[in-house]
Amino acid sequence: MKQVFFLFFLALLSIISLQTHSQSVVSFKSKDSDTMRTVYIWHSDTLREAKKDSLTTIQSLFGHVKLQQERTIFYADSVAIDQKDNTVEAFGNVHINDADTTNIYSQYMKYYVDKKYIIFQNKVTLTDGKGTLTTEDLQYDLNQRIGNYTSGGKVVNKETVVTSKDGTYYAETKDVYFKRDVVLKDPAYDLKADSLLYNTDSQIATFITETFIKDSSGRTVHTKEGFYDLKNHRAQFGKRSKITDGAQSIIADSIQFDDSAGVNIAKGNAVVKDTAEGTVIIANIMIQNARKNTLLATDKPLLIIKQDRDSIYVRADTLFSGVIPDSILIKNDSLGGGSGFENRRQSDSSHRYMQGFHNVRIYSDSMQAVADSMYYSGMDSIFRLFTNPIAWASGYQVTGDTMYLYTKNKKPDQIYVFENSMVIGKSGENMYNQVKGRTLHGYFKDGEIDYMRAKGNAESVYYVKDDSLALVGVNRVTKADVIDMIFANKELNKVVLRNDAEGTMYPIRKANIDDMKLRSFKWLDARRPKSKFELFED
Repeated sequence: MKQVFFLFFLALLSIISLQTHSQSVVSFKSKDSDTMRTVYIWHSDTLREAKKDSLTTIQSLFGHVKLQQERTIFYADSVAIDQKDNTVEAFGNVHINDADTTNIYSQYMKYYVDKKYIIFQNKVTLTDGKGTLTTEDLQYDLNQRIGNYTSGGKVVNKETVVTSKDGTYYAETKDVYFKRDVVLKDPAYDLKADSLLYNTDSQIATFITETFIKDSSGRTVHTKEGFYDLKNHRAQFGKRSKITDGAQSIIADSIQFDDSAGVNIAKGNAVVKDTAEGTVIIANIMIQNARKNTLLATDKPLLIIKQDRDSIYVRADTLFSGVIPDSILIKNDSLGGGSGFENRRQSDSSHRYMQGFHNVRIYSDSMQAVADSMYYSGMDSIFRLFTNPIAWASGYQVTGDTMYLYTKNKKPDQIYVFENSMVIGKSGENMYNQVKGRTLHGYFKDGEIDYMRAKGNAESVYYVKDDSLALVGVNRVTKADVIDMIFANKELNKVVLRNDAEGTMYPIRKANIDDMKLRSFKWLDARRPKSKFELFED
């Protein structure tokens, strides 16, 4: 009995002795060099030693284990230390604090002391005070403070959640490089990509591969380069990124947008398409305001009103587009009795208007025009041209102070000129058919001039031809209330004078052709855009 008690007493002393020496130092020697690394054992409830073989002794620590190696502190339920293999294995409620900034938790850890490299397994969690990474397998390099997972992981940063199959965490910069099947979910945005760089501190997502984004309103972004600041709701996209919002889309070399202000800025060959309105706007700089539903285009802007044939092209120094609100009723200007125009009221928030400022030039196969400024509304399809407007159609030139070009099915339908109107068409060498009046009203048929009426102090010069189209004479009208021009096969076929007209018919042989020019006559064909490619020529 005394012998049994004595053996128990010796064992108890051995355990007490080991606990007493639990606050000790364990040295590890690198296999590749003479470098020595030190691990401090600050606490364990129990410490035991057991020989693995003649050269290897394993130290086992149990209960509230605390170790430290340089600036890294380790906690675990139990630890096994193998100095020969330079490893420390930890089991149960593992926790390391790296440089007092990064905390990693797991149920298992294996630390290669000489390489300062750790493998974490089973319910791994890494947090840096900003975001939390969870995975089942994490490799962490204490030298570079970089962690990698390859079996799927998730980072939660406030309301933002990012998942991927592979990932790399950089503790120094708080960056996470997500790879393979990346999905970001945020209350405002969903994102999918093959790769993504995300900073848990700044909450900035950087796009480095093809990326698809969809926001809560249904707007989508397709990009290959750029970043999104989830904290401040600002973004920038490059490499011909595309944003689609309902019927409207924009593509450009670079796009910046600020969701907090609702403003987008596109630069470099920017193209805005509106499939509902059938329009395209091209410019080097575009500024969109989503809250006001406006668009400002500068640096060689071009508006294209699309149709199957004969699309209309409009350029200006500056183009501005907005939407007519529901509260406003647009009423076509009343043009007086007998004008043939129908007064209409419409209200539809889907209809946009377009304004052009300075050096406006318009081209279609059937009609061309220039002016200083322009207003066009999809509500009534009227081009309102201001300050020295000129229009050309069917070989005829129309000028005046202000001009309205009505289109129907995106083809010329009617034209109205306010004040100082004049129509000129070339009949032959140095011979021009001319009609002028205070106002002018014309109609088109199948895109060609069909009929025109000049009213108020009307005058005309008309070269008369016989049935064989031989030139007979020239009729000069010096006074008329109304002059009607009737066209056939794109040619002026008949001139009708109404209400006390005064004029003279000159045989062609006796007519002085040089004198057959009305006051203010100017043949301005050199200013006419001959093709859509000439729109930006001076």
